[in-house]
Amino acid sequence: EMCEAYYAPIVAFLHREGRSEEGARELAHAFFEWLLTSDRLAQLERDRGRFRSYLLGALKHFMGHRREAAARLKRGGGAEHVSLNATDPGIDPASDLELAAGREFDRQWARHVLTAAMRSLKAEWEAEDRADLFDALKPALTGDAAHGALSKLAEARGENENTLRSHLHRLRKAFRRHVKAQIAPTLEQ
Repeated sequence: EMCEAYYAPIVAFLHREGRSEEGARELAHAFFEWLLTSDRLAQLERDRGRFRSYLLGALKHFMGHRREAAARLKRGGGAEHVSLNATDPGIDPASDLELAAGREFDRQWARHVLTAAMRSLKAEWEAEDRADLFDALKPALTGDAAHGALSKLAEARGENENTLRSHLHRLRKAFRRHVKAQIAPTLEQ
């Protein structure tokens, strides 16, 4: 009965937020599944307000969780992380004897590109008088940082963790820019 009564309003809300009609319907189905496969409705108290308000709030909460999950995936959640450290097996998975000459050439060129990009990125941050921040965040950039290292670093530096995350985001964007700058001259115009 609840699904029948609120299905059309929920689809309309999702459609109004910019989703296609079909996308809104699929999302509405996912929302009802999420709502009904848990004990969320059992926790409701009649005297705490209107069910309609609760349902809209729950839908917004559900959408927020989906956006967070999508952002995690966009940032590489669920992907295998490969270290940029040249001595790490992630970059150098096989011995020189196992690789064909062409593949070895490509591997060495890629290592050179990454090393040169890291060097120019470090020089950029040093020129901006942020060498200490670069050195502190580099393990997170290369994949050498342990889980939770950013919060420990924030605590050690007496900074807000979100501020460090923002710096790391900028560092990653800058590194990507430097890698592209190393590769661009090798491409045909």
